[in-house]
Amino acid sequence: MVDLQFKPVTNELQRLCKAVKLLEGGLAVPFDVNFAGQTCRAFAIRYEGMVQAYLNRCTHVAMELDWQPNQIFDDSGQWLLCASHGAAYRPETGQCVGGPCQGSLVKIKVSERDGVVYWHSADNLKPVPF
Repeated sequence: MVDLQFKPVTNELQRLCKAVKLLEGGLAVPFDVNFAGQTCRAFAIRYEGMVQAYLNRCTHVAMELDWQPNQIFDDSGQWLLCASHGAAYRPETGQCVGGPCQGSLVKIKVSERDGVVYWHSADNLKPVPF
């Protein structure tokens, strides 16, 4: 008998963008994910040469961080800021460093190879179905 139940596969690579789209301290590249059964916006950035990705959800109140479309860095390119609450996060870890937040942004595993950035699915993080 064939088992027809859906079995989630973890750590599958999902193509996100060409690596050249992520400029140091520049605009974020947004993407949608299914996080714990809900469709959520996420973003990828480049900081100190490394690509980082997080759910676009402040830890204070679950609102997106952008103060302009895809603008999540402060003017210095050193901090991720929540436009609604002024919460500040470290770009390399997502850790809250100031303002009305606690803990860290939800980090999404990413990798970069052959000029392409990928995000990795996980048990609670899946591509959004078409």
